[in-house]
Amino acid sequence: MDIQRQGVARKKRIRRAIYLFVVLTAAAGATYGLSKMKPAAPTVEAATLWTGKVKRGPMLRDVHGLGVLVPEESRIIPASRDGLVEEIRVRIGDVVQPDTILIVLSNAELEQSVIDAELSYQAAASDLANTRAKLQSQLINEQSSIRKAEADAERARLQFEAKQELAKDGLVSELDLRLARMEAEHSAKQLDTVRQQVDVNAQSIAAQIAAQETRVKQLLAAYEVKKGHVDQLKVRAGAAGVLQQLPVQVGQRVSVGTLLAKVAEPGRLKAELKIAETQAKDIALGQVASIDTRNGIIPGRVVRIDPAATEGTVKVDVQLDGELPRGARPDLSVDGTIEIERLTDVVYVERPTYGQADATISLFKVLPNREATRTQVKLGRVSVNLVEVLEGLQVGDEVILSDMSQWDSVDRVRLN
Repeated sequence: MDIQRQGVARKKRIRRAIYLFVVLTAAAGATYGLSKMKPAAPTVEAATLWTGKVKRGPMLRDVHGLGVLVPEESRIIPASRDGLVEEIRVRIGDVVQPDTILIVLSNAELEQSVIDAELSYQAAASDLANTRAKLQSQLINEQSSIRKAEADAERARLQFEAKQELAKDGLVSELDLRLARMEAEHSAKQLDTVRQQVDVNAQSIAAQIAAQETRVKQLLAAYEVKKGHVDQLKVRAGAAGVLQQLPVQVGQRVSVGTLLAKVAEPGRLKAELKIAETQAKDIALGQVASIDTRNGIIPGRVVRIDPAATEGTVKVDVQLDGELPRGARPDLSVDGTIEIERLTDVVYVERPTYGQADATISLFKVLPNREATRTQVKLGRVSVNLVEVLEGLQVGDEVILSDMSQWDSVDRVRLN
């Protein structure tokens, strides 16, 4: 018969308990380890990323803006008279001279007023000629009366002198001599009176003629003014250049002040750039600029900064100092770059797609193990293509400059 050994069952139970404890402990450790493991980093194709290395050295600060070429001088031609557009003799882009007729207007009321003014002037001129003829005839008659009075005075004087000689021989009585003297004195006084009268009449005649001449001049001036108004219905360029705008059509009625045309001098152009308001604060007059016309780059300098911003941009005028390339014309689209300052010794990197001046952003720094970790970077001054690095990166670090917003939820990525 089998003899049961004491303690064997107990040892088996203890051994099972130990095995179970070991298994449970291992499972718990594995679970705890798995819970502490970081999630796997997402993989990003390195070929699709734009990266840059942090450098130290000189850095050029500049700003960039789009714009157009505009004439330095242009002439706005408004309507100086009300009228109806009867004829347009030019087209946009035509080269015009100061006396080139651009548009012909009509104004029946104005044209009738010129006819009336001309008739009034001609009537006044005829009246002047008639008055001058009458007064000239009157003056001739008065001059004839002077000659008659002169003859009478001379005759009376000679008779007095003759009787005075005869009186010496006693051939003429004292009474006759006295009468002859009185006649001579009377005739002389009469001559003076006639002369004075003629002088007064001559002055009156001159005054009458002057008054009518003044009226004729006034009517002539009024006629010339109205004729000039009619002549203004033929709208001329007024300056040599190229016709830029012609915003009217045949049959359109225009009033005084309506824009009819714009003429620009094509040989003198400037660049009109629109700079982002956030970048325009450092722009100053006289700063160096370069204008890319896509057919050559022209040097220039800032000559005007608009004091007000429009739709988030500031208008900046750049005077062109170089020779214009072929094809340069008003309204040509251009790219402009304005040099702000040259920094001698700074830490910098190529500008990320979303980097702004004096901002703190997160960039992915590339590690030797082909991973990239998120790093907080404090930026300083910026230019078109570069940005100053104040904190967060060291010279030689490589960072991802592409837009990584789709990975905002992770702090590291693996580069494939």
